[in-house]
Amino acid sequence: MKLKNILEGVDFKLIKGDLEININNIAYDSRKIKQGDMFVCIEGFLTDGHKYIDSAINCGATVIVCTKLPAVIGDCTVILTKDSRKALSLIAANYFDKPAEKMKIIGITGTNGKTTSAFMIKRMLEVAGHKVGLIGTIANYIGDKKIKTERTTPESLELQQLFNEMVLSGVTYCVMEVSSHSLYLDRVYGIRFEEGVFTNLTRDHLDFHKTFENYYNAKLILFKNSKTSIINIDDEYGKRVFEDINNEKLTYAIENKEAKVKAENILMNSKGVNFDLVSGNDKININIKIPGRYNVYNSLGCAAVGICEKLTLKQIKEGLLNSVVPGRLEAIGEKFNLDFEIILDYAHTPDALNNVLKTAREFTRGRLISVFGCGGDRDKTKRPIMGEIGTDLSDFAIITSDNPRSEEPMDIINDIMVGVKKDNMIIEVNRKEAIKKAILEAKKDDVIVIAGKGHEDYQVLKNETIHFDEREVIAQILKELF
Repeated sequence: MKLKNILEGVDFKLIKGDLEININNIAYDSRKIKQGDMFVCIEGFLTDGHKYIDSAINCGATVIVCTKLPAVIGDCTVILTKDSRKALSLIAANYFDKPAEKMKIIGITGTNGKTTSAFMIKRMLEVAGHKVGLIGTIANYIGDKKIKTERTTPESLELQQLFNEMVLSGVTYCVMEVSSHSLYLDRVYGIRFEEGVFTNLTRDHLDFHKTFENYYNAKLILFKNSKTSIINIDDEYGKRVFEDINNEKLTYAIENKEAKVKAENILMNSKGVNFDLVSGNDKININIKIPGRYNVYNSLGCAAVGICEKLTLKQIKEGLLNSVVPGRLEAIGEKFNLDFEIILDYAHTPDALNNVLKTAREFTRGRLISVFGCGGDRDKTKRPIMGEIGTDLSDFAIITSDNPRSEEPMDIINDIMVGVKKDNMIIEVNRKEAIKKAILEAKKDDVIVIAGKGHEDYQVLKNETIHFDEREVIAQILKELF
């Protein structure tokens, strides 16, 4: 593709070279550069792409896109831009022939509920006869084809490539989890979303955003770039989003009677929730197979998307009923013929842990036992808060390691212990042993909640990432014990 076409819409200055040359490929990692490629210099948090300009040229780069000029420019075309992240997003879209414009893109953001909502919306649209792509935390999907994911929202270059693969496969809708990181770092810059869904906003990612106001403003970017904003107005920050956004808005809530999409007559049990979905003068009874009041909120937000996309209430009902989300309140006790329950959940924030434990309490006839920890190299301020929540809402808690990353697991646990006020817990650093102790502790009618990993099948340690699928771990422990 000609360079001038790749740079369409980009704010740039030609420093040296020719806009008529052809580009073979694009990369922001100099190690991936081959002859005839374009190298985009990204100033990251750990390193600066400008340091690798010489390396990129030596590998065959014929075009360099940068925000600061190198001292010595080699034999290549040089493009200067004010913001290389925004430039990369537009360049990638142009290179792949603007695939996002050939589908309807639905974005979901919030602290909790993004993954569940994405799976629900995907299933609803499939019931309505559409081929749907999904981009999110658990995996990326092109229809039924599952593709491993490294982060919730890919970098713009990989994102546009994935969009292109979806278009070539006949996908008409793409449902995306849109993280605050991706919004702040312009990974979705230039994308126009058909609907943007706001789930909720609670404490998370302050290691990156530094302040809650920064976190909120990052989330707000999605709705400034959405045709219709779908907003949970039971959430205090949802009310603020409603005031801060001037596009089309559709609200949902359980408590706020002013909402356009509501839930009534909610009945919860250990296997799911039953409620009446109300939209204007229309009403339909809904069943979902995931327990918890917060999953009623997720269902309402998804139903609002369906209403915007002209799905029938029957299609919405069927889609919600048949939605299965790995690692979200995933009950596996019955699979092993136990007389107590084991639930796996991805909860790794204070609000998520609070929600999952309160939900489990509603159907616990015996004792509620929790196993939880906190990730390393992440917001440390949430650790004591989770320590207090985990022990306060459990009859017995085992505090353990999550993904410690570069930190010492015991240092993380010590931070968690600062918030612990009850003497109903033990510490077990080894996560497998912690799960084993919970199983040994459990008696008939007890419920064990193992929080923090959910769908993950690995554990990130200081020097390596090991395979760690809690379903396999539990099966192995039960085989050893019984």
